[in-house]
Amino acid sequence: MTASANASPAVESRPYDVAIVGGGIIGLSTAMQLLDSSPGLRVAVVEKEERLARHQTGHNSGVIHSGIYYRPGSWKSRFCVGGKDRLIDFCQRNEIEFDECGKVIVATHESELGRLQDLYERGVANGVPDLEVVEPERLAEIEPHTSGIRALWAPHTGIIDYVQVAEAYAGKFQSAGGDVFTDTTVVAVRQTADGSALETSRGTVQARHVINCGGLYADRLARMMGEDTDVRIIPFRGEYYKLAQASEGLVKGLIYPVPDPRFPFLGVHYTRNIHGYVEAGPNAVLAWAREGYRKSNISVGETMGALTFPGFWKMTAKHWRTGMQEMNRSYRKSVFVNDLRKLIPDIQPGDLEPGGSGVRAQAVAASGALLDDFHILRGRRALHVLNAPSPGATSSLAIGEYLTEMARQDFGLPTA
Repeated sequence: MTASANASPAVESRPYDVAIVGGGIIGLSTAMQLLDSSPGLRVAVVEKEERLARHQTGHNSGVIHSGIYYRPGSWKSRFCVGGKDRLIDFCQRNEIEFDECGKVIVATHESELGRLQDLYERGVANGVPDLEVVEPERLAEIEPHTSGIRALWAPHTGIIDYVQVAEAYAGKFQSAGGDVFTDTTVVAVRQTADGSALETSRGTVQARHVINCGGLYADRLARMMGEDTDVRIIPFRGEYYKLAQASEGLVKGLIYPVPDPRFPFLGVHYTRNIHGYVEAGPNAVLAWAREGYRKSNISVGETMGALTFPGFWKMTAKHWRTGMQEMNRSYRKSVFVNDLRKLIPDIQPGDLEPGGSGVRAQAVAASGALLDDFHILRGRRALHVLNAPSPGATSSLAIGEYLTEMARQDFGLPTA
């Protein structure tokens, strides 16, 4: 039985050595590895939803990234390449289905060729194996319905169900003696002589130390714990279409455009899902609630929180044109279809059915800069993961290991 299917235990007043807030894939990886490195540790995961992995983990496209896009030496590049290998090994040992179906990044205009070559060189520098720049003839063999003048072929990019991975992490954590409290929202935090008292919707969780993996609410939790940070989470919704079943044969694996380096999103693309269907998207539109999975989801308080943040307006001043283009694509299917046709010219409006959506917890600095790398704040008896964008799920084991090592150093935790 998976951890998220188990009834959550009653919140106990007994103190914990570490409380991890957030039951997504990074929080659960960290919890599992904390107990693996220190078996006697008392660790709890506190999750506000009734089931684990309900937000970014459960709403992403399920891609196992290979490490092409990321600046060599960045945390993304360091975590992704090694993290991917560890993830594959974990899945093989725990019988979790995945498929290295491969991915093409397609240049459709000569102006994109320089950026495509840059991606190839980045991937090689990051140690991504078997990358290949291919011409149209080879591209047609890989993805027969795709049109492009050149492409980058990454055969070891894959697909997976990250909810299954997160539940496997949780199961191992609980088997090692860890506690998972679901349906438990942190509403306040009191600093005590011995650590922190997390006041939740189901009682108080006492902990000497806290690791904040709160995703869409990570910045709010950090401020709740008294941290002074100029980072604010601004939610961006990514909306998908699905290919109609009769049209799924148009896509064999993963088909991506050459990304615009000025914006930390990859552009609309095609993703074959591990469960068999094909998604087309996403766009990237500003959401009016942190869990704004639909256009109708509006939180006045959360919207006002964004609008009163100086970094929001500085970000808007830099990227308003892109933002308007994304909004136009969100409300006009014909624009979405035209962008998808750049990769597969035969796509027709009737090939697309309404799909799902996800919300990206995009960290924005007071300067208006969109944080493009992982950002972890060392706080008072706490660690705060304030930005964990893609490839966060692919890198979950590597990030969890890093957070575990930070916790051992900062918190003085024992080792096995």
